[in-house]
Amino acid sequence: MLGVPEQPVSDPTVTSEDVMSILRGVIDPELGSDIVDLGMAKGATVDEDGLVTITIALTTMGCPLRAQIAKDSKGRINSLPGVTGVKINWTELSADEKAATMSRARLNAASEAGDTMIPAPTRVLAISSGKGGVGKSSVTVNLAVALASMGYAVGVLDADIWGFSVPRMLGIEGRLDATKVEDRTVMTPHSVAMGEGRIDVVSMGFLVEDEESALLWRGLMLNRAVQHFLEDVNWAEDLAYILIDMPPGTGDVAMGMARMLPRAEMIVVTTPATGAQKVAARAVSMARKSHLRVAGVIENMSVFINETGTRYELFGSGGGAKLAAMAGVELLGQIPIEADVSLGGDTGQPVALGQSDAARVFADIARQIVEVVSPPVEMASCSARLFELIDAVFDEADRA
Repeated sequence: MLGVPEQPVSDPTVTSEDVMSILRGVIDPELGSDIVDLGMAKGATVDEDGLVTITIALTTMGCPLRAQIAKDSKGRINSLPGVTGVKINWTELSADEKAATMSRARLNAASEAGDTMIPAPTRVLAISSGKGGVGKSSVTVNLAVALASMGYAVGVLDADIWGFSVPRMLGIEGRLDATKVEDRTVMTPHSVAMGEGRIDVVSMGFLVEDEESALLWRGLMLNRAVQHFLEDVNWAEDLAYILIDMPPGTGDVAMGMARMLPRAEMIVVTTPATGAQKVAARAVSMARKSHLRVAGVIENMSVFINETGTRYELFGSGGGAKLAAMAGVELLGQIPIEADVSLGGDTGQPVALGQSDAARVFADIARQIVEVVSPPVEMASCSARLFELIDAVFDEADRA
């Protein structure tokens, strides 16, 4: 009614069911299944102040993957609206529970083989945006280059089926090779050495005649194409990261990707303009509704600095910081406007290979990803040894 002040809208109250649901995105790096399905997540409570307390049981209390599981769990729970903090109570699986967990992991490995060929330890980062034209593909390629320059093997999945541009930006041409693996035909990514590491790439650009070819496809066909890139590509086992160049917006491909890769983490790209930031907020909303962790925000086209050091905010200011604050995540970096960024994308020489200001920002973002945001999984022995013991028992039983 006129004259009645508008009531503030409070954050929705998070429930224990919400917490357990989002924990399904936390994958045991060695067993390849989520900690809820494996029986490792024992329960969750939420107090009236928004503090979430969860209980996680490990195969052994000294498990070196404990820190990684804690980081993943806290990162995902903190992305839920209304959460003010996360406390983890650690315990250890009983002997019977360990056997059940290993049995479940074995069953999942057998029943889910082929659902995705992305190795379980590989960190999956979906580079997303609310709209086109913010430089998402450029960010994806240059982050891949920066990570590879640190010595990592990095995969790039160009899921922007309509607007594929990754092959040109990396200077890679040619059709993908197909080989027979057991009873199925799989594609082999194009691979290029980069710094001390390498980049393996899959794109629709390797399956069409030329970059100008128009794809007159609808949602189901697009989803199927992305599904092929996950199920029928022989991704290398040593990949530390796979970066997915997502199509802009929150349509069929984005939602399908969330269903197929619940362990993926999202990095949202925006420009400084308020309009772009508002649209990018939809990508954050989609991630939360799909129980994906929003790992950070990158502001592209942040500022132009001329040869005298004068700064020009050509596309406004503050969009990245506002989006990060709204999402409750870190602003990972602000990439300046440089002619070499565009030129590098056109010539297949990404700017991250150089020494410019933009290259330094990309290197810093890559460092944050490796050290803080989404550290690579170092295969430890807590679950693997147990798996070996269980396998030995099964082998002995088979021989008997």
